[in-house]
Amino acid sequence: MIRAVSASPPANATAPVDPELRKAAVAFEALLLRQLIGTMRKGSLGEDMFGSSASTTYREMADARTADALAERGAFGMAVLIERQLKGSAK
Repeated sequence: MIRAVSASPPANATAPVDPELRKAAVAFEALLLRQLIGTMRKGSLGEDMFGSSASTTYREMADARTADALAERGAFGMAVLIERQLKGSAK
């Protein structure tokens, strides 16, 4: 059975131990999402008809911004899981 991961901490959880921990967890999630999006982008079915180095650069910038926005929004919930894991190991 697959259970959805909530992007927000559980109701019985207290505030994060360290706001820097949250920031690092979100940044790591963004990094993972950038890698995921980049790998998916490489799996194209053919040549880009209008491809150029400029369009590739702008596409990579747009992908990075998309990954950052998804991580900030908590769309995948990886940052929460990373934060919980690191918070548990800090005890």
